[in-house]
Amino acid sequence: MGNRRQSREFAMQALFDMDMSRDSSDERFSLFCQNFDPPEKARPFFIKLYKGVVEHRADIDSMIDQFSSNWKIERISCVDRNVMRIAIYEMLYCDDIPAKVSINEAIDIGKRYGADESGAFINGILDSIRKMIDQKK
Repeated sequence: MGNRRQSREFAMQALFDMDMSRDSSDERFSLFCQNFDPPEKARPFFIKLYKGVVEHRADIDSMIDQFSSNWKIERISCVDRNVMRIAIYEMLYCDDIPAKVSINEAIDIGKRYGADESGAFINGILDSIRKMIDQKK
């Protein structure tokens, strides 16, 4: 598994923890890092993803809400929600990563950790968001 994939998986797990505990404090994040000890090579990108999603969560969540017809963000599974948050953050703020890579990574991680239909659900929402972002550029 590549460093970026590991970073994304750790970020998803840390964001999942944040969601479940309703605590995005630095102390909670430090505790997560102590308990799960992300590998040194994966750590910088993992931290960038986690902190970036936390910082921009309101904007990212409003995009998910906009494109998840008939699904309030609170009803979307915690795994799917956080996988999409990471991919959207990458599409908006990581210019060195092609959007299709972010989407494919999200689909793969969603399939690994989510429900049977997670991959298709994530793909549908993220592709719509990608098109909107492309139109704005």
